[in-house]
Amino acid sequence: MRIKTALILCAGLGKRLAPLTLKTPKPLLELNNKTILEICINTTLKLGVEKIFLNTFHLSEKISNFIKSQNFPVEIKIVDDGEEILDTGGGILNMINRSNDDDFFVFNPDTIWNESYVDEINNMQNYYFKNKLNNVLLVTKKQLSFDQNLTGDFELNKNLLKKGNNKSFIYIGCQILKKDLFRDYKVKNFSISEIWNELLKKNQLNGFESLNKFYHLTNLETFNKLKDF
Repeated sequence: MRIKTALILCAGLGKRLAPLTLKTPKPLLELNNKTILEICINTTLKLGVEKIFLNTFHLSEKISNFIKSQNFPVEIKIVDDGEEILDTGGGILNMINRSNDDDFFVFNPDTIWNESYVDEINNMQNYYFKNKLNNVLLVTKKQLSFDQNLTGDFELNKNLLKKGNNKSFIYIGCQILKKDLFRDYKVKNFSISEIWNELLKKNQLNGFESLNKFYHLTNLETFNKLKDF
């Protein structure tokens, strides 16, 4: 089985990257003459997705114009959050509601994706279907983060995520989610961490370890370092 649809979260305000993001939405910031959104889209294409949904809010017209100006070989639909930003959970649900699929990749474009992630994500996808899961998050050890100021999110034990004192693993911005997880939710402003926390209580939040060096646009300082890297 294969996942056919990817969701890319593009609605954030990018406050930690101001003043750059006052006129340019974070997904359109460039590294090595490529926008981080283009880098993310190209990674999803290598995974064989057939459709991409992007959600927008801040400077949404600029993202729409960018997509129109490119000739990506895949169907890309833009879904605006509306009058108020929906956060990650609401934004994901707003996109999922426009699809008939049951399983979705969800990407954060502020991770700097590259080809070395493709095998890992495919292996995560195989693990997801083989074990008939409804969720799995790509995580890595804190030591592999380019930004050493990032704090950990979880402990990982036998592919199960937990909240412990150590929190030695970081969620790095790619997950697989089943539509059914959202059946009790409505489209409004809420974080995907609400669903994660419910899964944690049931010992049902799954993780898959990445061994890649993790590069992430945390803030303006990190972005400037990455430009010169």
